[in-house]
Amino acid sequence: MSKTYTPSPRARVKRAHHRAAYDNESVFAILDSAQIIHVGYFIDDQPYVTPTLHWRDGETLLCHGSSASKMLRHLRHGAPVCVTASIFDGYVLARSPFHHSANYRTVMAYGTARMVEGRAAKEAALDRMMQTLFPGRLAECRGNTEQEIKATTVITMTIDEAAAKTRSGPPMDDEEDYLTVNAWSGELPARHSYARPVADPRLDPGCPLPDYLNPYRGR
Repeated sequence: MSKTYTPSPRARVKRAHHRAAYDNESVFAILDSAQIIHVGYFIDDQPYVTPTLHWRDGETLLCHGSSASKMLRHLRHGAPVCVTASIFDGYVLARSPFHHSANYRTVMAYGTARMVEGRAAKEAALDRMMQTLFPGRLAECRGNTEQEIKATTVITMTIDEAAAKTRSGPPMDDEEDYLTVNAWSGELPARHSYARPVADPRLDPGCPLPDYLNPYRGR
């Protein structure tokens, strides 16, 4: 369901605020397109920022890792966190160094991290990750062992507030420079794509490439 976050001063975009969006559809689109997020938190007054894979279930962001992870051991107790996601879409070449820029899609979100409790809930969260990344793969893999589940921590963060900020399009030069500066100007788009899958050397030669990898071709 579409909703708009009401940003507090910490989440409100102040610079180039016309590029900001606070609706959850804009925020979710960027989070779902980003391969990783960066999680910011404090431990004993020391700031840390940790990159991690993530997935989303409605208003909730999830990540996982080793139960021995410093970040996850801290976050499991209900720590406040700031999560960012960013996608670089290309350079913008202007007629002056000052107006050079980049095209991008970014999100900054705030919430409180909590640990997923209980084996059933943890397995359901991990299944959701697999289903999000590779729909249908769960049916091919063996299930998690008791030890694997015990060694894994899953953290959730319900998004309390968030802001998206994006830039697209050509440079915004001073009007006089369009007439007096003859330097090439425009956009140098960046492309994010996956290469052809590389099979495990120990894979059975008769095992075909699964259909759920097809959407990654050309991405």
